[in-house]
Amino acid sequence: MTRLGFLLDSDSCIGCHACTVACKSEHDVPLGVNRTWVKYIETGEFPNVSRHFSVMRCNHCDDAPCITICPTNALFRADNGVVDFDDGNCIGCKGCMNACPYDAIYINPATNTANKCNFCNHRIDQGLEPSCVVVCPTHAIKVADLDDPDDAATRIIARSDTAVRAPQQNTLPKVYYRGVDQASLDPLRTAIAGDGMIWADTTDRHPTVAPDSHGVVARTTYTTAHEMTWKAKVSSYLVTKAVAAGVMAVAALMVLLGHGGAQAAVGVVPPVVAGVFLAVTGILLVADLRQPRRFLYLITRANPRSWLVKGAAVLGAFAAVCAAWFVAGVVGSSGALAVLAAPAAVLAAATAGYTAFLFGQCEGRDLWQTPLLLPTLLAQASTAGGAAYAVAGLAMDGPDPVAVQWVLLAGVLGTAVLVVSEIMSRGTAHVEVAVAVMTRGRYARRFWAGGVGLGLVVPAVVVGAGLAADWGAGPAAVAGISAVVGMWFYEDCFVRAGQSVPLS
Repeated sequence: MTRLGFLLDSDSCIGCHACTVACKSEHDVPLGVNRTWVKYIETGEFPNVSRHFSVMRCNHCDDAPCITICPTNALFRADNGVVDFDDGNCIGCKGCMNACPYDAIYINPATNTANKCNFCNHRIDQGLEPSCVVVCPTHAIKVADLDDPDDAATRIIARSDTAVRAPQQNTLPKVYYRGVDQASLDPLRTAIAGDGMIWADTTDRHPTVAPDSHGVVARTTYTTAHEMTWKAKVSSYLVTKAVAAGVMAVAALMVLLGHGGAQAAVGVVPPVVAGVFLAVTGILLVADLRQPRRFLYLITRANPRSWLVKGAAVLGAFAAVCAAWFVAGVVGSSGALAVLAAPAAVLAAATAGYTAFLFGQCEGRDLWQTPLLLPTLLAQASTAGGAAYAVAGLAMDGPDPVAVQWVLLAGVLGTAVLVVSEIMSRGTAHVEVAVAVMTRGRYARRFWAGGVGLGLVVPAVVVGAGLAADWGAGPAAVAGISAVVGMWFYEDCFVRAGQSVPLS
């Protein structure tokens, strides 16, 4: 058995970038993206300053989260242990980019598919070394057969003080560094100075640690930029599926409370609303793919371990139940609605909550690993369901408007408790930085004014006062709209802050 890895000798590296250039030439890597690159950091203070070089690339992990999350098996493990990829299978979902704790994967602008270092496997198959190994003038890059104890590089790894990047992620990386400054491997221990970097202008694509972070011991003077992968479409999809799930969950509750005979308010309107928002959810998901014409690969080339695939199955099953509910509502069959109530409630919860498991597969984003994400998504679905019914109450008479307002209030208060718990809890260094960016950094205004103000405070006050004073449907509808708008602001902050922490 062969299990290939790299030994990168930072003591020998001179920062010449020959490896980067050779890699670009070998694989026709476009400008602006890299499979391998050299990072420079500087330590000390003038005149006692040292510059350190470290080569960054895919770590070909033994427990590679990018393989697990890839919905179409575009990323796979070759027989020699290398994590390779198949352009023909990739749908450009970008899940692998958030799953990778090393910033090693990029979207190729020429193909709109995920690419990365593949160990020059086409050269390995011919008995040749990777191009970066061949051109390195100081032999700082070495191939190691980690299953061969007599291999020269493997012996160095075994007897030397070597290090790996982000060992706390437990991905079992197979790229080992000898003689490296630890700050070079941990981007939270370095920062880009106010005067920028050598040979490069800094932009928003060059994230740095939060201003109040501790433990910064060096400055980053040269590195590459990495795009944020999931943005507004993902934030919006979290809200649209919450509305679809929530309105059907409330409809199922109404059936259980004995209101199955309310044909419009329970039998017809909820599945129509859910169907519309599920359709919008599907459109957002497909539109966010870099290869949207391949979306059917989720079915035809599915990786059953990926929660992108499981989520698609959940959405499909939920859509089928909504369709059956609509038919039962149109024919006025309260008995059929009673039968459908339990599966509708279960699938509504699954639709709202499966993203917690999808985000859990994004090993590179510690903020998203929180155990509070699942209950937060369920509480938001309750909020969205109450909001949808409150708005619908302006055009129709619901069977129990007071119960709807209590559902909305319960969802808002539950979400508030969970959000406060999240920002108050202690986590990893990456979690601390992400929370700081969300609550005190670049997303603070939209978090407090939008997510907390519009999403939690306004609806809680309006619905609470409305229940006490019996204000009726108008204020409840306003509170519902405010809650859903605020929910989008919160989700957008959460999605973006999770990706704001530098990984390389």
